[in-house]
Amino acid sequence: MRPTPARIRLGVTATTALVGSVSLALAAAPASAAPGTPDPHRALRLAVTVPPPIPTSRALHTAPSEEVVADGDTISAIAARWGLATADVLAWNGLDWSSIIHPGDRIALTPPASEASTAVPDAAPATAEVPAASASSRVVTAGDTLWSIADENGIGLSALLAANGLERGSIIYPGQTLAIPGAAPVASLELAASTAPATVAAAAPAAAPAPAPPVVLDAEQAQNARIIVEVGRSRGVSDRGIAIALATAMVESWLRNLDGGDRDSLGLFQQRPSTGWGTDAEVRDPYRASAAFFGGPSDPNGTETRGLLDVPGWESMDFGAAAQAVQISAHPDRYGPWEEQAYGWLAALG
Repeated sequence: MRPTPARIRLGVTATTALVGSVSLALAAAPASAAPGTPDPHRALRLAVTVPPPIPTSRALHTAPSEEVVADGDTISAIAARWGLATADVLAWNGLDWSSIIHPGDRIALTPPASEASTAVPDAAPATAEVPAASASSRVVTAGDTLWSIADENGIGLSALLAANGLERGSIIYPGQTLAIPGAAPVASLELAASTAPATVAAAAPAAAPAPAPPVVLDAEQAQNARIIVEVGRSRGVSDRGIAIALATAMVESWLRNLDGGDRDSLGLFQQRPSTGWGTDAEVRDPYRASAAFFGGPSDPNGTETRGLLDVPGWESMDFGAAAQAVQISAHPDRYGPWEEQAYGWLAALG
């Protein structure tokens, strides 16, 4: 039975493309960053509908038809547990990237019966589409924006965003490599038609992305980081929790107290007044925004929003997954690469 879409409450989303200037050097801690997971949309797409391939590392653990959500679960965590693409699991359950799931919800781990397979006509071979190849790549430098890079290469902004799995509010930073889509035609792959069910071999896992390039905080960024550390210390938050908050603020706002963002997102953590995080002035108060991110018994939003301390088992979760449990971002893999530097900022400031 296909479950009803879970109740949706938009969390904190979107990032803004800003690059900080260099003025305050901070030492890095020895902790190593947990690499993220590649965008599932880069996988080979078949014109015929076939069951999603199970990665070879999960070959002995076939996903059940559904799973009951437990405390602390996210769609991305459930998908990873069974070697499935997060986008597929969302689609099979009628959810989107901003959907909230709750303990007890049933999440389908296989496509609906009508989508599981289709007959392949004997008269013509099935065709699989392969996304257009990138003609080149571009390393981001200080002062770059997504718009300027697109214009420099004579391509549309939408094409640049799609080639890199980004959105208009995404942050780019010096040292990051962006794929520049070329004009190469879309390649096609012929699959031999037969009366047997179509099958596709599992693709080899792509290389994990490297940790975020080193960033030297300027005076404004360092001051905002100190506020996050101060609020965390005053509430008895562990070093791990404070490091998660620092990494989250870097991803969401480049550690700047922004007065805009995606839709009505504002401030250090790009919290949204329309989803209960406070008034415009409140979410731009860095002390209050930090307190709301941490949450817990002293959460200024009460039970209206869920902070890090309200996430069951957050301390044992993957670094990036813990941040995502609060932010509910469309790009959950962007927090983990900042783990090492976040601990370094904490050591220098707090």
